[in-house]
Amino acid sequence: SRESAPSAKAGAVGGVSSVDALLALQATEGPLERRRRAMGRASRILDRLDEIKLSMLGGGATGAALQDLAQAVREERAETDDTGLEGVLNEIETRAAVELAKAEMGRVAA
Repeated sequence: SRESAPSAKAGAVGGVSSVDALLALQATEGPLERRRRAMGRASRILDRLDEIKLSMLGGGATGAALQDLAQAVREERAETDDTGLEGVLNEIETRAAVELAKAEMGRVAA
């Protein structure tokens, strides 16, 4: 019983360091993971822009879609090593910013 107590403590310490190692491994993103995250974010922004377009064409309210777009733009952007992809991401963010600015101008004018 006395001999098993130190083993249990050693096992607990080993378990903690294993968890720490797993967390550290998850924290390091490779280029493919950053690219995947960046493309997912861009896709969400494009989806919100599409929702706004459809709402405007249908004459419906775009308030919720604009809020969703603003939230998607505020998400942290993962940097990629692909200059072409970075250019496309910049254009998507610019388009989203234009739509948000137009909506704000419409609110101020109303």
